[in-house]
Amino acid sequence: MNKILITGGAGFIGSHLCERLLNEGNEVICLDNYFTGSKRNVVHLLDHPFFEIVRHDVTMPYFVEVDQIYNLACPASPIHYQYNPIKTVKTSVLGAVNMLGLAKRIRARILQASTSEVYGDPEIHPQPESYWGHVNPIGQRSCYDEGKRCAETLFLNYHQQNDVRIKIIRIFNTYGPHMHPQDGRVVSNFIMQTLRNENITIYGDGNQTRSFQYVDDLLEGMTRMMNSREEFTGPVNIGNPGEFTIKELAEKIIDLTGSKSKLEFLPLPQDDPTQRKPDITLAKKELDNWEPKIQLQEGLKKTIHYFDDLLKNNLVGSYGRK
Repeated sequence: MNKILITGGAGFIGSHLCERLLNEGNEVICLDNYFTGSKRNVVHLLDHPFFEIVRHDVTMPYFVEVDQIYNLACPASPIHYQYNPIKTVKTSVLGAVNMLGLAKRIRARILQASTSEVYGDPEIHPQPESYWGHVNPIGQRSCYDEGKRCAETLFLNYHQQNDVRIKIIRIFNTYGPHMHPQDGRVVSNFIMQTLRNENITIYGDGNQTRSFQYVDDLLEGMTRMMNSREEFTGPVNIGNPGEFTIKELAEKIIDLTGSKSKLEFLPLPQDDPTQRKPDITLAKKELDNWEPKIQLQEGLKKTIHYFDDLLKNNLVGSYGRK
């Protein structure tokens, strides 16, 4: 049994990770300030004898004895990270400093949940880990992009200077149950709109592409990375290389829900990337031939079912801060 700390543990990805690690026989401490996370995501775990939940903000130091730390805390959707951009930067940077300091003191292994946003609007397709990115440092998305880029720098510096045992993953678009129903991300937006028979709002002409990874595939890659050989620190891309246009995604969700929704096209936001697709060659090599297993249609069905339950039980309005 490992004792494991998960920051952002009541969020979309963190809550699934809590459950998986408990099921594998570990003791889990879930740390969250509930800005975008929700106790609803982990309420079914509260009676587990080896699960503990703590309301805490990672911008403040936290002290505990653990074997591993998964640093997931940070709002990840534009509507949330742009709500308070200074807080977003502080969460990424101060959160990294505090968790790295903890890992240094207790000799814990620590994993940073970085993001494909470090590549910005990429000029190379697909994106390998060696690509430095094409990021606007003063754009609307920069609070998130640059915060995560700085966190990667801090992780590497703590490793080089203080011999902290680090792991860095770059997460590409991920979806599934426990997503915030009002987070403004494309999968949750489209599903909520179709279930309500509202127009699907597509920004731009809908021909921009994304890769969509179901959360279970991410968890598999994430836990393999945490437990990979000591010398491999990353960063490593964790994402699904299957590529779809935004318009194709909208049409697939309409088909799966049987909705009467129509497509509505709006202006493209500043710095919105036109292409995003991971090169997962390194992940396959270093993480025991890891690659996504769940096809888009299968994952969308599970996610639609989750959001449909939220709507039927009138739970959307009470979900999180926004």
